[in-house]
Amino acid sequence: MKKLFGTDGVRGTANIEPVTAETALKLGRAAAHVFKSLQHQPRGRGRHQIVIGKDTRLSGYMLENALSAGVLSMGVDVLFIGPLPTPGVAYATRSLRADAGIVITASHNPYADNGIKFFRADGYKLDDAIERRIEHLVFSGEVDHIRPTADEIGKAVRIDDALGRYIEYAKASFPRNLTLEGMRIVADCGNGAAYKSTPCTLRELGAEVIVMGNQPNGRNINHECGSMHPEAMCAEVRATGAHFGLAHDGDADRVILCDENGELLDGDDIMAIATLDLLARGQLAKNTLTATVMSNAGLDAAVRAAGGKVVRTGVGDKLVIDEMLRKGYNFGGESSGHLIFRDHASTGDGLVAALQILQIMRTKGEPLSAIRHCWQRSPQRVTNLRVKSKPSFGEIPGLEDLLRQAEAAVTPQGGRVFLRYSGTEPKVRLLIEGKDEAALVEWSDRIIALLKPAIGA
Repeated sequence: MKKLFGTDGVRGTANIEPVTAETALKLGRAAAHVFKSLQHQPRGRGRHQIVIGKDTRLSGYMLENALSAGVLSMGVDVLFIGPLPTPGVAYATRSLRADAGIVITASHNPYADNGIKFFRADGYKLDDAIERRIEHLVFSGEVDHIRPTADEIGKAVRIDDALGRYIEYAKASFPRNLTLEGMRIVADCGNGAAYKSTPCTLRELGAEVIVMGNQPNGRNINHECGSMHPEAMCAEVRATGAHFGLAHDGDADRVILCDENGELLDGDDIMAIATLDLLARGQLAKNTLTATVMSNAGLDAAVRAAGGKVVRTGVGDKLVIDEMLRKGYNFGGESSGHLIFRDHASTGDGLVAALQILQIMRTKGEPLSAIRHCWQRSPQRVTNLRVKSKPSFGEIPGLEDLLRQAEAAVTPQGGRVFLRYSGTEPKVRLLIEGKDEAALVEWSDRIIALLKPAIGA
């Protein structure tokens, strides 16, 4: 059973186990050993190297130093790239020919949290077997005796052009024959890792950019801004007459959009627009979109009507990417705004995703409010409840009976009931779909009312 890794790396409250300097040092040592074993010859010239990037959290300094100390102590060099979006770290790992990449981030969580994610040499997240091996070494002490000395200790260097490399990579995903000239774009960077990269990229493509959430102070990441609080972006779009709005989470691997009227588009909207465009151009691999069980049923209907199909995975962009790699698909994502365009990126990239929608708008010569109406959303209600513990649902008295009753009520309408714990936050998430919106509200309220006294925080 895993003790450190969750659905997206190691995550928790900073300076409380497992997100402590002590454990980060052990993770650095274990990871360095594992990646040296996987690649006996360094990918670049000279020694084995691991890239370390981070978002803008205060605790990032502590974890960065601890991780690097662990890596260096195993005779592996460290390449510091500073604050950069998670997809930027994945790209830098490939671009710099490093043996692995590490990003210090808790994504959309509050600033008091932090986490550690790993990338393989090819920029993809680790498979479970490698995670288990790293975790085993952390707890077993098997590598405690490995102590390089003198010239064998690793060296740390700072890569000054990492930001520029990522900006050029993002721009390359946008067609060379198009520009964003004449477009006014509101970009809310969530006071996170994209506070420089997204505005710079959009400006270099010709847009007028109104920037929000670009004053990180270590404590304001995701705070009343970014994709977790997109209402500010929508208001700014309406106030400034902008053509387009985008909002990132803390590490910018996801994006939420709004049209020129200030109306929100989530990941399902983005997937519908992009999938239908890829199908029309014959560029959707195997005519298949990869989505999760949380995506709206209307997405399936729209893609089927256009001659494609949707395959579903469990929740988490890692599961989406794993399915895409196994089956050779090139586009997938989550309703939360993780979008993976594998022709351009090895992981979710909020900036690249926004650029794909912008290129569709430019090519069609239509505003986002027009192209967003390419699909019909099925009635759906999603409710999140913060919890104090995560017992199995079978241990909560009356819950399974109530879930069966709810399923019996909505299934004849083509609906479904889906209840799960978040893998990254202390929350339980309830999704109910069906044709009768009043019934969705009723059953959601009943289920949440049962859960609150049992496990609600």
